[in-house]
Amino acid sequence: MDNESNLIQRLRSPKYKDAAFSELLDLYQERLYWHIRKLVGTHENADDVLQNTFVRVYRGIENFKEKSSLHTWMFRIAYNESMRFLEKEKKRSYASIEDIEMGRFEQLKDSAYFDGDALQLKLQSIIHQLTEKQRQVFQMKYFDDLSFRQISEILEVTESTLKSAYYTAVKIIEEKIVT
Repeated sequence: MDNESNLIQRLRSPKYKDAAFSELLDLYQERLYWHIRKLVGTHENADDVLQNTFVRVYRGIENFKEKSSLHTWMFRIAYNESMRFLEKEKKRSYASIEDIEMGRFEQLKDSAYFDGDALQLKLQSIIHQLTEKQRQVFQMKYFDDLSFRQISEILEVTESTLKSAYYTAVKIIEEKIVT
């Protein structure tokens, strides 16, 4: 039995669930945090969404059908929680999604947790100019190091569509980064 299957089995066992969940947090908390952070912008919002994500994972592990890896399943939950959060923000602030995106970029620049240099800031600026789909795919592929298959499962989009969006984003970034 591989490590992931063993972890899933322990997560489903009332006797071992809490210890297994603590192990799951150690394994995935940081990666999921940064995945969420890129989507929602601020540290505080990312912490809230991350907490909601792990609550859903804890409560939903019994329903995990193992059609994908545990990692991909949790990224899907994190992505969905991030999108729920952004929808609530949009409704609450009556702003367009583009305004929210620009606001998130401005928050990133001003964040004490952002220590990027001028080139990194320029890259982030270019990424925020991409379409939502291009930005999501690029960030998941480039920063989260997910495969096109994993991204396809998370976003529920064909791999060919994702590849097209990714390579278009890469071309745009390459053109703008040198100017």
